[in-house]
Amino acid sequence: MLWFPVDRTLPTSLTVQVYEQMRIRILRKELHEGERLPSSRELASQIGVSRNVVLEAYERLLAEGYLEVRPQSGTYVAAGSFLRSSEPERTDAPVSPARSPVVGEDGIDFRAAHPATDYFPRAVWARIAREVCLDTPERAFGYASAEGTPELRGVLARYLLQARGVRCHPEQIVVTSGATQALHLITELLSEGKQARIAVEDPVTDEMRTIFTYAGASLQPIPVDDKGILPEKLDEFAAPDFIFVIPSHQFPLGGTLPIQRRIQLIEYARRTGCCIVEDDYDSEFTYEGVPVHSVQGLDPERVIYVGTFSKILSPALRIGYTVLPARYVETYRRLKWFADRHTSTLEQLILARFMEQGYFDRHIRRMRKIYRKRREALVTSLRRHLPEAQILGESAGMHLVVELPDQRFTERTMRRIHEAGVQVYAVEHYALLKGKHEHQIVMGYGGLTADAIQEGVVRLAKALRGAAHQG
Repeated sequence: MLWFPVDRTLPTSLTVQVYEQMRIRILRKELHEGERLPSSRELASQIGVSRNVVLEAYERLLAEGYLEVRPQSGTYVAAGSFLRSSEPERTDAPVSPARSPVVGEDGIDFRAAHPATDYFPRAVWARIAREVCLDTPERAFGYASAEGTPELRGVLARYLLQARGVRCHPEQIVVTSGATQALHLITELLSEGKQARIAVEDPVTDEMRTIFTYAGASLQPIPVDDKGILPEKLDEFAAPDFIFVIPSHQFPLGGTLPIQRRIQLIEYARRTGCCIVEDDYDSEFTYEGVPVHSVQGLDPERVIYVGTFSKILSPALRIGYTVLPARYVETYRRLKWFADRHTSTLEQLILARFMEQGYFDRHIRRMRKIYRKRREALVTSLRRHLPEAQILGESAGMHLVVELPDQRFTERTMRRIHEAGVQVYAVEHYALLKGKHEHQIVMGYGGLTADAIQEGVVRLAKALRGAAHQG
């Protein structure tokens, strides 16, 4: 039985505590090479934390080589991970922001990918919901098809072609309970009963990594730069089952993948026989030029396209969708059926009518103006109070990356920022291979007013000056 204490009163996140405890035990050979570790569920129960905390710690240890996964067997301590004469442990490791303490009532949280929920079109939505409940045939209140309602899939196919250049028939669309379910089902689909090998952008959103590792996948980190993934870094001799990319607005670095690299990706997929999974989570919000069309439009038979309404409308609306090559549709529908039978029919019908009557496009235009103003407030404030900052990924989405070349965002630094009443997010947390992004933080502005953004930057600058003064 493996057990160690965790302390919820510490500013250090539970994930970091679990990671550090296990890493130290491996380095000291308290956990031996080749020793089988308890499952994430077992360890979570033994030490009294959620399973996600253990999954994230295991994921980090796997990425750094301390652990290895043996298919159909379990997770083991990797060979060569015992250090005979270790140096003193660092106390300033990069913070894991996903488990950082929540800021107080007057705190300002620059959380990324968080929409302005106060602008949700409640009155219109409520009116359409009433109409749908009153005039929809009785059959709509029973069980429905796993792939979603024809009404929503039809309007989605038309919208995606016009707005994103996605080429598909409505029959190729499966409505899911958000992008989370969509990606989990894709992992099941393409793994074909074995451990999936997935090439992922590095850094990439921790939520996606957790989805893939929870499904038992092995991750191959592929570096990105300010334009997105570097296709030449993909392995020609051990191709993954699929490549996960966010080409329109990479998270977290914010790059837009140029056509040359999109073509390289497709040529690699064709050459090796793997698939590309394209996550298009917030491409509607582009502030400079026009949105770049999807990778799927270049090769609909090689690319699986995933979208969601969580960032455009509200996370409370658990509706996402997957656009599949025809050969995968039936199997994916079956997986969806076994997952939860079908996504809420009434909400699908409300959303379809909301889109058909033009309210969806109107909402996007309105939110684009709001987010543009909030982005401008953040950029202006950063340039005023942190003039040395380099700003990345500001042309689209609801977040940007701030790079301060002379500042390392360590656990200690992030704690000082939090104590100042501000929550920002270290890019290092999203990286599989550590050490390349220690000077960068993610700052989301979608869910903050201009006044809150300005005050938050003032607090951030003050906290960083205090950290620098203390050395």
